[in-house]
Amino acid sequence: QYRFLDRAAIKDPQMPSVVTKVNIWYLPTSTDVEEVKLVLRMLPIWATTIIFWTIYAQMSTFSVSQATTMDRHIGSSFRIPAASLTVFFVGSILITVPIYDRVVVPIASKLLHNPQGLTPLQRIAVGLVFSIISMVSAALVEIRRLKVAQDAGLVNKPFQVVPLSVFWLVPQFFFVGAGEAFTYIGQLDFFLRECPKGMKTMSTGLFLTTLSLGFFVSSVLVSAVHKITGDKHPWIADNLNRGRLDYFYWLLAGLSVLNFLVYLLFAKWYVYKEKRLAEEGYIVEEEDDGPACH
Repeated sequence: QYRFLDRAAIKDPQMPSVVTKVNIWYLPTSTDVEEVKLVLRMLPIWATTIIFWTIYAQMSTFSVSQATTMDRHIGSSFRIPAASLTVFFVGSILITVPIYDRVVVPIASKLLHNPQGLTPLQRIAVGLVFSIISMVSAALVEIRRLKVAQDAGLVNKPFQVVPLSVFWLVPQFFFVGAGEAFTYIGQLDFFLRECPKGMKTMSTGLFLTTLSLGFFVSSVLVSAVHKITGDKHPWIADNLNRGRLDYFYWLLAGLSVLNFLVYLLFAKWYVYKEKRLAEEGYIVEEEDDGPACH
Protein backbone atom coordinates (compact mmCIF):
# COMPACT_ATOMS: atom_id res chain seq x y z
CA GLN A 1 0.00 0.00 0.00
CA TYR A 2 1.19 3.48 -0.96
CA ARG A 3 4.49 2.10 -2.26
CA PHE A 4 4.88 5.20 -4.42
CA LEU A 5 5.76 7.09 -1.23
CA ASP A 6 8.89 4.95 -0.87
CA ARG A 7 10.52 7.12 -3.50
CA ALA A 8 10.70 9.94 -0.97
CA ALA A 9 13.31 7.96 1.00
CA ILE A 10 15.41 7.01 -2.05
CA LYS A 11 18.50 9.10 -2.55
CA ASP A 12 18.73 10.96 -5.86
CA PRO A 13 21.68 9.62 -7.91
CA GLN A 14 22.54 13.19 -8.87
CA MET A 15 23.01 14.17 -5.24
CA PRO A 16 26.73 14.53 -4.42
CA SER A 17 28.02 11.60 -2.40
CA VAL A 18 30.07 13.92 -0.19
CA VAL A 19 26.94 15.46 1.33
CA THR A 20 26.74 14.27 4.95
CA LYS A 21 23.60 16.11 6.06
CA VAL A 22 20.44 16.14 3.95
CA ASN A 23 17.34 18.28 4.47
CA ILE A 24 14.54 15.99 5.71
CA TRP A 25 12.09 17.68 3.30
CA TYR A 26 14.19 16.45 0.38
CA LEU A 27 15.20 13.04 1.73
CA PRO A 28 13.13 11.79 4.69
CA THR A 29 13.98 8.56 6.46
CA SER A 30 12.13 5.34 5.72
CA THR A 31 10.60 5.63 9.20
CA ASP A 32 9.10 9.01 8.27
CA VAL A 33 7.65 7.51 5.11
CA GLU A 34 6.11 4.58 7.00
CA GLU A 35 4.54 6.96 9.53
CA VAL A 36 2.93 8.93 6.71
CA LYS A 37 1.56 5.66 5.35
CA LEU A 38 0.07 4.84 8.75
CA VAL A 39 -1.80 8.15 8.81
CA LEU A 40 -3.03 7.76 5.22
CA ARG A 41 -4.35 4.27 6.00
CA MET A 42 -6.43 5.69 8.84
CA LEU A 43 -8.04 8.49 6.82
CA PRO A 44 -10.77 6.35 5.13
CA ILE A 45 -11.88 5.10 8.55
CA TRP A 46 -11.73 8.67 9.84
CA ALA A 47 -13.93 9.94 6.99
CA THR A 48 -16.59 7.25 7.34
CA THR A 49 -17.18 7.92 11.04
CA ILE A 50 -18.17 11.56 10.55
CA ILE A 51 -21.78 10.67 9.66
CA PHE A 52 -22.33 9.14 13.10
CA TRP A 53 -21.75 12.50 14.76
CA THR A 54 -24.03 14.13 12.18
CA ILE A 55 -26.81 11.91 13.52
CA TYR A 56 -25.70 12.59 17.07
CA ALA A 57 -26.22 16.31 16.39
CA GLN A 58 -29.91 15.73 15.66
CA MET A 59 -30.51 14.50 19.19
CA SER A 60 -29.69 17.88 20.68
CA THR A 61 -31.53 19.87 18.01
CA PHE A 62 -34.54 18.44 16.17
CA SER A 63 -35.31 15.72 18.71
CA VAL A 64 -35.49 18.37 21.41
CA SER A 65 -37.71 20.45 19.10
CA GLN A 66 -40.00 17.46 18.74
CA ALA A 67 -40.14 17.14 22.52
CA THR A 68 -41.30 20.75 22.93
CA THR A 69 -44.48 19.94 20.95
CA MET A 70 -45.37 16.74 22.82
CA ASP A 71 -46.99 15.92 26.14
CA ARG A 72 -44.21 16.05 28.73
CA HIS A 73 -46.28 15.58 31.87
CA ILE A 74 -45.57 12.97 34.52
CA GLY A 75 -48.60 12.82 36.71
CA SER A 76 -50.78 15.87 37.03
CA SER A 77 -48.25 18.51 38.04
CA PHE A 78 -44.69 17.64 37.00
CA ARG A 79 -43.59 18.56 33.48
CA ILE A 80 -40.30 17.35 31.99
CA PRO A 81 -38.11 20.05 30.39
CA ALA A 82 -37.63 19.17 26.73
CA ALA A 83 -33.85 19.52 26.80
CA SER A 84 -33.58 17.14 29.75
CA LEU A 85 -34.40 14.19 27.48
CA THR A 86 -30.70 14.07 26.64
CA VAL A 87 -30.32 12.36 30.01
CA PHE A 88 -31.25 9.19 28.15
CA PHE A 89 -27.87 9.47 26.41
CA VAL A 90 -26.16 9.04 29.76
CA GLY A 91 -28.54 6.31 30.85
CA SER A 92 -28.00 4.42 27.62
CA ILE A 93 -24.23 4.59 27.98
CA LEU A 94 -24.39 3.49 31.62
CA ILE A 95 -26.41 0.47 30.53
CA THR A 96 -24.47 -0.36 27.37
CA VAL A 97 -20.93 -0.30 28.79
CA PRO A 98 -21.46 -2.90 31.56
CA ILE A 99 -23.51 -5.10 29.22
CA TYR A 100 -20.65 -4.98 26.74
CA ASP A 101 -18.04 -5.80 29.40
CA ARG A 102 -20.02 -8.54 31.13
CA VAL A 103 -21.94 -10.12 28.26
CA VAL A 104 -20.60 -9.16 24.83
CA VAL A 105 -16.88 -9.47 25.57
CA PRO A 106 -17.02 -13.07 26.93
CA ILE A 107 -19.18 -14.22 24.02
CA ALA A 108 -17.21 -12.34 21.35
CA SER A 109 -13.85 -13.48 22.75
CA LYS A 110 -14.92 -17.11 22.32
CA LEU A 111 -16.46 -16.67 18.89
CA LEU A 112 -13.84 -14.31 17.45
CA HIS A 113 -10.85 -15.63 19.43
CA ASN A 114 -10.06 -12.10 20.57
CA PRO A 115 -9.52 -11.59 24.33
CA GLN A 116 -10.71 -7.98 24.01
CA GLY A 117 -14.02 -9.05 22.51
CA LEU A 118 -14.61 -6.79 19.52
CA THR A 119 -11.81 -5.04 17.69
CA PRO A 120 -11.92 -1.23 17.46
CA LEU A 121 -13.24 -1.37 13.88
CA GLN A 122 -15.95 -3.83 14.89
CA ARG A 123 -17.02 -1.59 17.77
CA ILE A 124 -17.29 1.36 15.41
CA ALA A 125 -19.38 -0.77 13.03
CA VAL A 126 -21.80 -1.65 15.85
CA GLY A 127 -22.10 2.05 16.70
CA LEU A 128 -22.89 2.90 13.08
CA VAL A 129 -25.63 0.25 13.02
CA PHE A 130 -27.17 1.74 16.17
CA SER A 131 -27.16 5.18 14.53
CA ILE A 132 -29.10 3.81 11.55
CA ILE A 133 -31.66 2.22 13.86
CA SER A 134 -32.02 5.49 15.77
CA MET A 135 -32.86 7.44 12.60
CA VAL A 136 -35.41 4.82 11.52
CA SER A 137 -36.98 5.04 14.97
CA ALA A 138 -36.96 8.85 14.86
CA ALA A 139 -38.67 8.87 11.45
CA LEU A 140 -41.39 6.44 12.56
CA VAL A 141 -42.08 8.43 15.73
CA GLU A 142 -42.30 11.66 13.75
CA ILE A 143 -44.81 10.07 11.37
CA ARG A 144 -46.87 9.09 14.40
CA ARG A 145 -46.56 12.59 15.92
CA LEU A 146 -47.68 14.27 12.69
CA LYS A 147 -50.70 11.99 12.41
CA VAL A 148 -51.76 12.69 16.00
CA ALA A 149 -51.34 16.42 15.40
CA GLN A 150 -53.43 16.24 12.25
CA ASP A 151 -56.19 14.20 13.91
CA ALA A 152 -56.28 16.69 16.79
CA GLY A 153 -56.52 19.66 14.41
CA LEU A 154 -53.20 21.13 15.56
CA VAL A 155 -51.48 21.49 12.19
CA ASN A 156 -51.74 25.29 12.33
CA LYS A 157 -51.34 25.52 16.10
CA PRO A 158 -47.63 25.06 16.78
CA PHE A 159 -47.88 26.19 20.39
CA GLN A 160 -50.54 23.65 21.30
CA VAL A 161 -49.39 20.40 22.92
CA VAL A 162 -49.72 17.36 20.68
CA PRO A 163 -51.51 14.65 22.71
CA LEU A 164 -48.65 12.17 22.38
CA SER A 165 -46.29 11.21 25.21
CA VAL A 166 -42.76 12.54 24.92
CA PHE A 167 -41.47 9.11 25.95
CA TRP A 168 -42.04 7.98 22.36
CA LEU A 169 -38.73 9.76 21.70
CA VAL A 170 -36.78 7.62 24.18
CA PRO A 171 -35.80 4.86 21.69
CA GLN A 172 -33.98 7.25 19.34
CA PHE A 173 -32.06 8.76 22.27
CA PHE A 174 -31.30 5.29 23.59
CA PHE A 175 -29.97 3.93 20.29
CA VAL A 176 -27.75 6.95 19.67
CA GLY A 177 -26.43 6.72 23.24
CA ALA A 178 -25.67 3.02 22.78
CA GLY A 179 -24.04 3.83 19.46
CA GLU A 180 -21.91 6.47 21.11
CA ALA A 181 -20.71 3.96 23.71
CA PHE A 182 -19.41 1.76 20.90
CA THR A 183 -18.27 4.38 18.39
CA TYR A 184 -16.58 6.79 20.81
CA ILE A 185 -14.49 4.12 22.52
CA GLY A 186 -13.84 2.31 19.24
CA GLN A 187 -12.61 5.46 17.52
CA LEU A 188 -10.41 6.51 20.41
CA ASP A 189 -8.91 3.04 20.71
CA PHE A 190 -8.36 2.81 16.95
CA PHE A 191 -6.61 6.14 16.51
CA LEU A 192 -4.42 5.74 19.60
CA ARG A 193 -3.52 2.20 18.67
CA GLU A 194 -2.81 2.71 14.99
CA CYS A 195 -1.14 6.11 14.89
CA PRO A 196 2.66 6.43 14.77
CA LYS A 197 4.25 6.23 18.20
CA GLY A 198 5.33 9.87 18.23
CA MET A 199 1.97 11.22 17.05
CA LYS A 200 -0.42 10.30 19.86
CA THR A 201 -1.64 13.89 20.18
CA MET A 202 -2.43 14.03 16.48
CA SER A 203 -4.43 10.82 16.75
CA THR A 204 -6.63 12.35 19.43
CA GLY A 205 -7.05 15.40 17.21
CA LEU A 206 -8.13 13.20 14.30
CA PHE A 207 -10.75 11.58 16.49
CA LEU A 208 -12.11 14.91 17.75
CA THR A 209 -12.32 16.35 14.24
CA THR A 210 -14.85 13.66 13.31
CA LEU A 211 -17.10 14.98 16.07
CA SER A 212 -16.78 18.62 15.03
CA LEU A 213 -17.15 17.83 11.33
CA GLY A 214 -20.25 15.77 12.11
CA PHE A 215 -21.97 18.87 13.52
CA PHE A 216 -20.71 20.91 10.56
CA VAL A 217 -22.12 18.38 8.07
CA SER A 218 -25.40 18.50 9.97
CA SER A 219 -25.58 22.27 9.48
CA VAL A 220 -24.78 21.92 5.77
CA LEU A 221 -27.46 19.26 5.31
CA VAL A 222 -30.08 21.35 7.10
CA SER A 223 -29.26 24.38 4.96
CA ALA A 224 -29.29 22.33 1.75
CA VAL A 225 -32.59 20.61 2.59
CA HIS A 226 -34.24 23.89 3.53
CA LYS A 227 -33.06 25.51 0.31
CA ILE A 228 -34.20 22.61 -1.88
CA THR A 229 -37.58 22.00 -0.27
CA GLY A 230 -38.36 25.72 -0.15
CA ASP A 231 -41.05 27.46 1.88
CA LYS A 232 -44.14 25.85 0.32
CA HIS A 233 -43.44 22.25 1.32
CA PRO A 234 -40.55 22.49 3.76
CA TRP A 235 -39.16 19.41 5.43
CA ILE A 236 -37.80 21.52 8.25
CA ALA A 237 -40.25 24.24 9.24
CA ASP A 238 -40.58 26.54 12.23
CA ASN A 239 -43.95 24.88 12.76
CA LEU A 240 -42.99 21.21 12.96
CA ASN A 241 -46.63 20.22 12.48
CA ARG A 242 -46.51 21.63 8.94
CA GLY A 243 -43.05 20.25 8.15
CA ARG A 244 -41.87 16.77 7.22
CA LEU A 245 -39.07 16.17 9.64
CA ASP A 246 -39.55 12.45 9.07
CA TYR A 247 -38.29 12.90 5.49
CA PHE A 248 -35.12 14.45 6.87
CA TYR A 249 -34.68 11.53 9.24
CA TRP A 250 -35.16 9.08 6.38
CA LEU A 251 -32.53 11.00 4.41
CA LEU A 252 -30.09 10.64 7.28
CA ALA A 253 -30.92 6.95 7.60
CA GLY A 254 -30.25 6.43 3.89
CA LEU A 255 -26.97 8.32 4.03
CA SER A 256 -25.99 6.29 7.08
CA VAL A 257 -26.67 3.01 5.27
CA LEU A 258 -24.52 4.09 2.32
CA ASN A 259 -21.81 5.31 4.67
CA PHE A 260 -21.93 2.01 6.56
CA LEU A 261 -21.42 0.00 3.36
CA VAL A 262 -18.43 2.15 2.43
CA TYR A 263 -17.09 1.79 5.95
CA LEU A 264 -17.30 -2.01 5.71
CA LEU A 265 -15.19 -1.93 2.54
CA PHE A 266 -12.52 0.22 4.17
CA ALA A 267 -12.59 -1.80 7.40
CA LYS A 268 -12.12 -5.04 5.47
CA TRP A 269 -9.27 -3.47 3.51
CA TYR A 270 -7.56 -2.17 6.63
CA VAL A 271 -4.78 -4.23 8.22
CA TYR A 272 -3.91 -3.46 11.84
CA LYS A 273 -0.42 -2.15 12.45
CA GLU A 274 0.62 -5.01 14.72
CA LYS A 275 -0.50 -7.64 12.22
CA ARG A 276 1.20 -5.84 9.34
CA LEU A 277 4.48 -5.57 11.24
CA ALA A 278 4.28 -9.20 12.32
CA GLU A 279 3.77 -10.28 8.71
CA GLU A 280 6.83 -8.25 7.73
CA GLY A 281 8.98 -10.06 10.28
CA TYR A 282 9.03 -7.51 13.10
CA ILE A 283 8.70 -8.60 16.71
CA VAL A 284 5.87 -6.69 18.36
CA GLU A 285 5.90 -6.20 22.10
CA GLU A 286 3.49 -4.49 24.46
CA GLU A 287 5.02 -1.71 26.52
CA ASP A 288 3.57 0.62 29.14
CA ASP A 289 2.98 3.36 26.62
CA GLY A 290 1.53 1.12 23.92
CA PRO A 291 2.74 -1.32 21.28
CA ALA A 292 6.32 -1.02 20.09
CA CYS A 293 8.37 -3.01 17.64
CA HIS A 294 12.03 -3.73 17.01
